[in-house]
Amino acid sequence: MDWRDQGLLLSTRRHGESSAIIEVLTSAHGRHAGIVRGGASSKMGPVLQPGAQLDLEWRARLSEHLGTYRVEPLRSRAGVLMSDRRRLAAFNAVAALLLAFTPEREPDTPLYDLTLGLADALADDNPDWAAHYAAWELGLLGAIGFQLDLGSCAATGATQELVWVSPKSGRAVSRQGGEGWEDRLLPLPAFLKGAEPTPEDVHQSLRLTGHFLTHWVLPAHGKPHLPEARGRFLALLGGGLGGDGVVSLV
Repeated sequence: MDWRDQGLLLSTRRHGESSAIIEVLTSAHGRHAGIVRGGASSKMGPVLQPGAQLDLEWRARLSEHLGTYRVEPLRSRAGVLMSDRRRLAAFNAVAALLLAFTPEREPDTPLYDLTLGLADALADDNPDWAAHYAAWELGLLGAIGFQLDLGSCAATGATQELVWVSPKSGRAVSRQGGEGWEDRLLPLPAFLKGAEPTPEDVHQSLRLTGHFLTHWVLPAHGKPHLPEARGRFLALLGGGLGGDGVVSLV
């Protein structure tokens, strides 16, 4: 068995004396692990850095085996990521969420493209990188089966003035439909509906996705808490967000 693809490096861990096991996100083969012979060497160290874009050739005797990778670097994103704690923490949160909640070896091209776009925003010094991250978490929810319905009001069917989200159904609620229930609803950030992002929008969006990651995704996966990497990112980002991996709705 063998295939060739490109992939975004999510994690690296030492294997034996000189090899490494890497996990990558690919377009055609999903999240996929494999052994890199010599991956722990000083020569491969600069290649196997967080966020690296790799040309991959995977081989195994049987498809269910771990297999081995031959890797060639296509793009390193380590320069910007390693020099900015918040951007590196954002990428580590992305990797941790993908490793925790996406199935192995199941391709999802839209999620791959969305993740690649976020990795580029982090590495290209895009000033709106935090908004890209917040939108990515919303896309992740949809990709793993927990799509929020933000197109029309759950109470009235209206498509205008959608300013809330129901914490139970994940559906949008209009200003009129939410009257009297504001303290029980989650704010719907305007930038998720196409407006220019503001810092407060980003914080509200992360509270929104954090709620559904915590109350929908964790129970479905039988996990007690969100990855610590997400909590570390929220703590570095600041703005009233909790740093324990669960977003405080304040």
